[in-house]
Amino acid sequence: MDKILVWDLPTRLFHWLLAAAFAAGWLTAGSARWLDLHVFAGYLMLGLVGFRLAWGFAGNRYARFSSFRFTPGQALAYVGDTLSGGAKRYLGHNPAGSWAIYGLLALGLSIGISGLLTLGGQENHGPFAGLFSRDLGHGFKQFHEALASAMLALVAFHLAGVAVESVLHKENLAKAMVTGRKAGKLHQGSLPRRRAGVLVLAAVMGFGAWYFKDYFTQTPDKPYLPFAGPALPDNPTWRAECGSCHLAYHPVLLPARSWRRMMAEQDRHFGEDLALDPATAKEILAFLQTHAAETHLTKTAYGMDRSVPTGEAPLRITETRYWQRAHRDIPEEAWRHPKVSSKANCAACHRDAEQGSFSPGAMGLPSTP
Repeated sequence: MDKILVWDLPTRLFHWLLAAAFAAGWLTAGSARWLDLHVFAGYLMLGLVGFRLAWGFAGNRYARFSSFRFTPGQALAYVGDTLSGGAKRYLGHNPAGSWAIYGLLALGLSIGISGLLTLGGQENHGPFAGLFSRDLGHGFKQFHEALASAMLALVAFHLAGVAVESVLHKENLAKAMVTGRKAGKLHQGSLPRRRAGVLVLAAVMGFGAWYFKDYFTQTPDKPYLPFAGPALPDNPTWRAECGSCHLAYHPVLLPARSWRRMMAEQDRHFGEDLALDPATAKEILAFLQTHAAETHLTKTAYGMDRSVPTGEAPLRITETRYWQRAHRDIPEEAWRHPKVSSKANCAACHRDAEQGSFSPGAMGLPSTP
């Protein structure tokens, strides 16, 4: 028996890059601060799955789908043989492993597409931007997360199978996916396809450089804001009156009933009397109600509207469940930072606070002085 090439370079690159992309996507899921990397991982997964589907017809003998075309019955029989210790050794994918590959490709494709649908519905970005409501985007997100959990379970099954088969046949299958070589007869070897592998790696690196290019050209005065939200409605009277004492909190940050209550109690506005004349108060109230959280103009507005019970009209944004949930992972020392000093100081961490967008890419904790 000789050490022969089984897995060509493009197949090995696909395997490890897909594992890295899924790991990056899983670790950055649910974090607004890492949304840019999460979306990059999703695009990378889609591209890799698309390549592997093509390589299943154009690759070498062990990369082609025709080399591991097994029925579900054969896969189940192989699992039974493995558990009994009598499974046959395969140079390429075994029957159970082949169905794991089919499942990973199907899930990878589904996760990528559902992620794009979520991005379009919830963040109003990507190829499906503006085509779906935020409610539908929320549904896509739940489906996206369920698919990711299913893929994690399948990955665990795949790793268990690799470990069991490595012991059963006394060969390191993980190492074989690094070197591409396994013990076999010379005539069973395959072509390395190095040129195609270099092209795959160059394409991934080129896409990464293009995707993150704006981070290298940003300046302190003009920082790059990925997933920046759309321009929101403005009102000069509201901004002048409310912004004269504090940040002019955009109407999307509270439901309309909260703004009505706030304007009705303007004579005791957090210990102050706003003393607005009737015409000014009427104009500001109209603006606040027209563009309140119920409009779902931003993801924050959507979350705020869904989180505030119908019978409640909170006056403090920081007391809402949405705000508290969104900030639960902020360390306590961050609130004591001299550039923050108060939970009401949104602009200390959100570069788009004055615009009211509160997009994930515009958020960052201030650096240590």
